Amino acid sequence: MNKRFTLCLLFVLVLVAACSGPAGSSQNAQQGGAVTSIQNKGSDTMVNLALAWAEEYQKEKPAVRLSVTGGGTGTGMSALANSTTDIANASRQITREEKAEADKQAYTAVEFVVARDAIGVIVNPHNPVSQLTMQQISKIYKGQINNWKEVGGEDRPIVRLSRETNSGTHVYFLGTVVRLGNAKDTDIFSSDTLLLPSSEGIISEVSDNPNAIGYDGLGYLTPSVKILAVAEKPGKPYVIPSIETVNNNTYPISRDLYMYTRNQPAGEVKTYIDWIFSAPAQKIVSDLGFVPLKKK
Repeated sequence: MNKRFTLCLLFVLVLVAACSGPAGSSQNAQQGGAVTSIQNKGSDTMVNLALAWAEEYQKEKPAVRLSVTGGGTGTGMSALANSTTDIANASRQITREEKAEADKQAYTAVEFVVARDAIGVIVNPHNPVSQLTMQQISKIYKGQINNWKEVGGEDRPIVRLSRETNSGTHVYFLGTVVRLGNAKDTDIFSSDTLLLPSSEGIISEVSDNPNAIGYDGLGYLTPSVKILAVAEKPGKPYVIPSIETVNNNTYPISRDLYMYTRNQPAGEVKTYIDWIFSAPAQKIVSDLGFVPLKKK
């Protein structure tokens, strides 16, 4: 069975299993015993990983029901502020605006780094371009480079693809790649950039469009697209994203993945987050193509 189909099926099963509010208890009608529900919402990059964690954890602790939904990092952080989720998944760090909202509501958003990821820059397999510098990618997404022949490709217009603005991956890519980490840079994506609502949508469009360029988390990359080697600067080595190149810090577009809670977690939420740092949970990270945390 296809892994993504299995995860989609699991997504439905997890939602059916958990319908109560944050960290609530519900009655198991068949067994007559109380179960604890944990709401987990946010990053679309992390949703398949979170679903796989939920499936494995519920095997070990059947009295706990985990409800996992995506919607983007911004959605998860808003749900945390509104007390409609116990855990917010995020593919970027909390923003100043989100911290201000937490201060306004008198809670602390407690951060946990639960895995690592690389963002692969991708093109259609028929595109002869196989490598770009960070500066070239930045110029492409700012609209300063508009034809593939300007970076060694064919005479074709460049079609820019990005995740939507609510996506943590979009926010990270904007700051790290488009603005090259310059906090004073206020440039944004070129106005003709096509914003897509999902990681799968980016993959599908790039695989179908010979002129397209996009980006996606390491766990979503498939053989239907070409992954470009990226150099931090001209004259530096071109590096393909992988678990090894993320861990040795040679791939320049890598990041941490996060979970946030309202204040220090307690009870079953704390037990679950503690389990995520265990060897079985981190094995799932690597099984799904993400980068597990280094052993301390």
